[in-house]
This record gives sequence, structure tokens and C-alpha cells, in this order.
Amino acid sequence: MNDRLPHEKGFHVSWDQMHRDARALAWRLDGRGPDEGAWKAVVGITRGGLVPAMIVARELDIRVVDTISVKSYSHQSQTEAKVIKSPQAELMGDGTGILIVDDLVDSGKTLELVRKLYPKAHFATVYAKPSGRPMVDTYITEVSQDTWIFFPWDMALQYVQPFRGAD
Repeated sequence: MNDRLPHEKGFHVSWDQMHRDARALAWRLDGRGPDEGAWKAVVGITRGGLVPAMIVARELDIRVVDTISVKSYSHQSQTEAKVIKSPQAELMGDGTGILIVDDLVDSGKTLELVRKLYPKAHFATVYAKPSGRPMVDTYITEVSQDTWIFFPWDMALQYVQPFRGAD
């Protein structure tokens, strides 16, 4: 029996690791856009997708960057996904040539919602869990469904008790 809470099976991501993984995502996406390998724009899913979207845009020299704000979590509880801010409609169309980036696909509900809006966009995440993986076209690292990812923007440096033992 496991006495740990779901969020206690943690995967901690540092700023350096996020930067390396987002650059790896950019390398994987390089030359895969529909316009002779180029992408028309990068759209980050806020808030978690902002950092990897910026890194991908920089690495691939994409100057058109926008956001779509989708709320699907309240603290560590997942709720029904809803769009609270959309990108420019004239930019998006059906999503052709658009690279949509997020930090993580978990259940896939957020990406499912965005994919309905922009069915021809390319969806990329840095991390993917098995339940949401079918919603993603490109990702870097897969983690188990019961792992909680602690992103650097959610963390502060502090002492952590060892997993086993007191010292």
C-alpha cells in the first residue's frame, strides 16, 4: 500500500532542465512546419506554456507569438477546461502553420479543447503523461500518470526531508 498523496510522487524540474528540454523540443520541431519547414506563429498555452513557447520561438526564430489562456486547474485539482483568452482570430484560422506549445499534457482535456478550436495546428509539449499523449503531436519526456511535476516557477528553495530516514 502506498501512503503518499498523488502529488508526493514528484518530478522536480529546474530552470536549467526546463531550458534544455524546451530547446530539445525546438530541435525536434525544426523544419517540420508546413511552409517549407517554417511555422507561421507560436501560441503558448498560459500559464505553463509561456516559458517553453518563448524558448521554442527564440530557437526557431519565430517572431509571431501569441497566447491562449485555458484554465483547467485550481491548485492541484483538475476542473473542466475553459478558454478565458483566445489568440488573434485572423492569425489562427484553422491552425494551419501554427505551433501550439504547453509545458505538460496530463489528462489531455486542455489540448482536446484547443484542438477542437484549431484542428490543423501542431501541438507540442515538453512533458507528457500517458492519458494525454494522444493529444500531442510532439513531446520530449514522458512521465507516469501518477507523477506530479513541480515546475521551477512553482517552487522555492528549501530543505526537503529524505524519502527514507531522517538524515
